[in-house]
Amino acid sequence: MISVEEALAKVLALAPDSQPEEVPLAEAWDRVLLKPAVSRMTQPPFDASAMDGYAIRNEDIGRTLTVVGEAAAGHPYPGTASPGTAVRIFTGAPVPPGFDRVIMQENVVRNKDGITIADPSGGNNIRPAGDDFHEGTTLAAGRRLRAADIGLLAAMNVPKVTLAKRPRVAILAGGDELVPPGAMPGPGQIISSNDLAIAGLIRQVGGDPVILPIARDTEESIRQALQGAQDADLLVTIGGASVGDHDLIGKVADGLGMQQAFYKVAMRPGKPLMAGMLAQTPMIGLPGNPVSAMVCGIIFMQPLIMRMQGLRHRTGLFHARLATDLPAEGPRQHYLRATIEDGDGLPLIRPFSSQDSARLSLMADADALLVRKPGEAARKAGDIVEFLPLRG
Repeated sequence: MISVEEALAKVLALAPDSQPEEVPLAEAWDRVLLKPAVSRMTQPPFDASAMDGYAIRNEDIGRTLTVVGEAAAGHPYPGTASPGTAVRIFTGAPVPPGFDRVIMQENVVRNKDGITIADPSGGNNIRPAGDDFHEGTTLAAGRRLRAADIGLLAAMNVPKVTLAKRPRVAILAGGDELVPPGAMPGPGQIISSNDLAIAGLIRQVGGDPVILPIARDTEESIRQALQGAQDADLLVTIGGASVGDHDLIGKVADGLGMQQAFYKVAMRPGKPLMAGMLAQTPMIGLPGNPVSAMVCGIIFMQPLIMRMQGLRHRTGLFHARLATDLPAEGPRQHYLRATIEDGDGLPLIRPFSSQDSARLSLMADADALLVRKPGEAARKAGDIVEFLPLRG
C-alpha cells in the first residue's frame, strides 16, 4: 500500500494536456478559461459621473452658476465647460470636457436656470476613464468562470473565450447483483447507485459523465465494456478491483495491457483503489462500497478531472474543534463522515458514531470528512482537527 499523498501524485501524473475549444461567452459559465482573455475596451470609456447632480468647475465653487444643458447615460452633452456654467448630469453619463467635479443634487439649490452650491464637501464624484480596466487588460487563464467573470468579459467586449473542453468521463459499474434504478431487484440483487453518485461528483468539477451499461461478472462482458470506453478522456470503474473470485476488472484491465500506477492505498474507507493507463486513456478503479467509492472519488478522481482542465485542486484543509473524544488511529489515513455545527471561534465537528462504508445515508447527511493521519494519537473533545468540507 502507498500513502494518500503518493497515490494522489500518481493519479495527477496521469492527466493529459487540457484540450482547448472556443466558446461563445454566453455559454462559458462554470467552464475553465484556458487562454487569457484580452479586453477590447477601456472601462469606463470616458470620465463618467458617479451620481446624479451637476457637473461644475472647481474654480467656480461659491458662484451662482447657469445650467446650460443636460447629460445622461447614452446622451452626452455636446458642449464644453465655460466659466460660470454647470450641466445637469446623471449617473453614468460622460462628464463634459473642462468640468472637473460633480456636485450631488442634494447639495445644490436650483432656481430656474441657476444653481448655488449649498454644500461643497465630498470628492469629485467622477469615475475616470479606465478606472475599472483598460484596452489590453487580461483576465488570467486557469479559473472557473463565475457570474462576475462573465460580466467582466462582456464589459471587456470579449464575445468568445478559449476554454478547456469538458473531460468526457466514462463510468463503468460491474456486478451481477446490480440493476438500474426503477428496476425490480431479483434475489440477491441491489440497485446500482454508485454510478449515479460518481456522475454527480464528475459534474461538480466540470466533467461530462457518461454512464455505461452495467457490466456482468464475466471477463468477456468487462473486456467489451473497457475496450468500448477507451475513446473517453477518463475511464472510471466501480467495484471489481479487489482480489476476490468475482473481482474481475483489475484482472481484465491487466490483460488489456493496463500500465498500473498503483493498487491499494493506506486509507479508509477506500483501500482497494487502482489507477493507471489503459492504452491512451487514464483509468481509475474505485472500490465498490458506496462510501468508499465516493470518498475516493472526492480525494482522487475530482482532482484529476480538475487537472485535466488546467486547474489546481485545493490542497488545504479546514480546521474545527472536535465535539467528542476519539480513540487512537490505526495505520491508515481515516476519513470520518461528520457534521459541522457553529462553534466559538472555530466550527464544531462531530463524527458519526458509525463509519460503516456501506451506509450511504450517513454520507448524504455528512457536512464534512474529518481527516485523521495514520497512527494519530487519541484526541479529546475540544482538540483542533482538520476536515474536508462536503457542502459548498
